[in-house]
Parts: sequence; C-alpha cells; structure tokens
Amino acid sequence: MKKIVIWIGALVLGAVLGVLGIQVLDQVMNVIATVYTRLFQLLAVPTIVLAVITTFATFGSKGSGRIFGKTLTYTLLTTFAAAAVGALLYVIIAPGNLPLDSVGSDASVLDTASHESYLEHILGVVPNNIIRPFLEGNVLSLLVLAFAVGIGLSKLPDSENKAVVVKGLTGLQDLLFLLIRGLIWTLPLGIVAFSAQLSAQISAGVIADSIGKYVLVVLGGNFIQFFVVLPLFLLARGLNPVHVLGRMSPAVLMALFTKSSAATLPVTMESAEDRLGVRKEVARFVLPICTTINMNGCAAFILVTSLFVMQNGGTPITFGTILLWILISVISAIGNAGVPMGCFFLTLSLMSGIGAPVAILGIILPIYTIIDMVETAENVWSDSCVCAMTNKDLG
Repeated sequence: MKKIVIWIGALVLGAVLGVLGIQVLDQVMNVIATVYTRLFQLLAVPTIVLAVITTFATFGSKGSGRIFGKTLTYTLLTTFAAAAVGALLYVIIAPGNLPLDSVGSDASVLDTASHESYLEHILGVVPNNIIRPFLEGNVLSLLVLAFAVGIGLSKLPDSENKAVVVKGLTGLQDLLFLLIRGLIWTLPLGIVAFSAQLSAQISAGVIADSIGKYVLVVLGGNFIQFFVVLPLFLLARGLNPVHVLGRMSPAVLMALFTKSSAATLPVTMESAEDRLGVRKEVARFVLPICTTINMNGCAAFILVTSLFVMQNGGTPITFGTILLWILISVISAIGNAGVPMGCFFLTLSLMSGIGAPVAILGIILPIYTIIDMVETAENVWSDSCVCAMTNKDLG
C-alpha cells in the first residue's frame, strides 16, 4: 500500500510539473523517461528468454505444455472478446466518414512500415541468425529460440553438464531479478518523468484534434474490456477482480506510461510473484508468453481502425466483413510485438496490403499516444488475469 501511495504521489507531481510548461524542465523529464524506458527494455529481453528456458528445463516440456495450453486458451478467449466488444461498439456508435480535405499523412511515419507486408512480418519470426533477434529485440524470434533451448535441456539425460548449464541459467535469472528490484525501487522518479511528459504533450495540444466517434469506439472498447469483460473472466474462475487488480496495479500503471508490455514485463512478474502470490514456475512461464501473444487492446485497435480506414476508402462494412476482420485482428494481435506503436505499424501494414487509404492513419497518429497508453495498460491487465487464472487452474 505504501508503494502505491508513493507512485500516485509521483504521478500527481509529474502532472503538475508538465503543466508548468517550462522548456528546460520538460527536456529533463523527457531524458529521464527515455532512460527508464530503455532500462526496462534492456531487462525485458533477457527476462523473457531466461524465464522460458528455465521453466522448460526445470519442469520438463510435458508440465510446461499443460501451462502453455491454459495460457493459450485464456489468451484466445480474452482476445476474441476484446475484438468482439470493439466490433459491437463500432456498429452501435457508427463512426462517419472523414471530409476528403482532412485526409493527410505523416509521411515520415507512414513510410516506415508501408514496405513490409504482413507475410514478411510473420516470416521475420523465424530466426536465421542466433544474434540478430537479441540485437533487434524480436520477441517472437527469441521465444522460438527459448522454446528450442528449453525443450532441448529438458530432453537431455541428467548429467553434470546439464546441471551446470541449468544452474548457470537459474543464477543469471536470480541476478536479473535483483537488478529488476533495484530499478523498481527507484521507479517513482521515472513515474514523475512519464507523467510530466504526458501532461506537457496534452498541454501543447497534441491530442486536441480528435476524430470523435472513432476515438470513442476505441477507448470505450478498451474500458469495457478492462472493467467488465476481464473481471467477469476472473469471477468465472472464482477470483476476486478487485484483489487481483489491486495487487497488479504497479504493473498496470507502469504499462500506462511506458506504452510497452515488453518493457513492463519485469514489473509484471515482480507484482505477480511478490504481491499476488502466483507460483514462480507459473508467473515466469505465463507472463513472458502473454507479453508476446496476449494483446487484447491491440486486437480491438486493429479491428476498429481497419474498419474505419476501409469504410473511408469506400469498402462496405457488412456483417461478413466484420466477422472476417475479427479473425484477422485476433491473429494479427497474437503476432504483434509488445513495443510502443507496434499495433499502429501492424495496422498500417495490413491496410497497405489491401490497398486501403493509409493516409487516414496520419490523422489518427496525433492521438495515438493516448490510445497506445490505454491499450497497453489493458494488455498488461489481461496478462495478469490470464496468469492468475492459470495459477488457479493448476493449483
């Protein structure tokens, strides 16, 4: 409780500092926020790899297979639910088309991803170099490598060499968690910076020009998934949503400001193990996987944004079209990387592939900071729910 009070105090202080509009102070806050984001991203990659390898190696591929089955089931159910909520709101609120003269684009951003098809995105998951996935932070490729190494270790006959390798990896993981705890201890400073950064952006009018009903659909879907759908999943498994959210609130708050579920992973794992009481073998296996494939907020964003862009391009939005894009959005979200703006670039890639007017994404871009924050917090909350439900099922 003391930690939450300190974090909320840091949040308020940062918001006040951002509103002041002092340029030098804003620059300092931006530097601090960037440093914290980079440090968490630095720890996130080895956290994912070591967690998956040690879980497979220690508990065997058979036991891990059961955990993975539960994780995948809950991931698919919650992600489909998020996309369905988004589709329902889209039909009810029915965003209209934009005026033709308002369609512009931010070429520097839109050109970044328009040359990569979704097929190339999927093929990029298969690593052809053992070093490159680490250098690029390609989480899906790293998971493929981690699965292979972990399963390989579990299949090796017991020997002194195997014991040395497993102990070494476990020791590295213990060291990593020590570093994570140290970084979390200093996190109030980072929260002040993140809050000031956001407050300054809002004061500068970055999100002043919204596109009304579209934003209402996206954010409304996220809030319904966060406060209604996911708690219902927890209640169905006999878990108290208020208790789970209270224990996982540091991770959800961290996700809100980093806009990266991968960067938040160290805090998510620490909160699940030390605050929620999830068993280590479950938390250290489920959460790295969920960080990569459990993207509730991303699925809703891809669906709603794709329908909005296609509608503005003249494509009739029929019941069949909505069902098809629910499926596409869920599959795409599962293959998305848990990094800032990952959903935006993935949606851009999908829209480019079907010849839709991607320039409309340039209008969405100025308000995407807020959307990204909310959907990342929802993703981490969903990860927490899946982890809690899996832990309960395996108890």
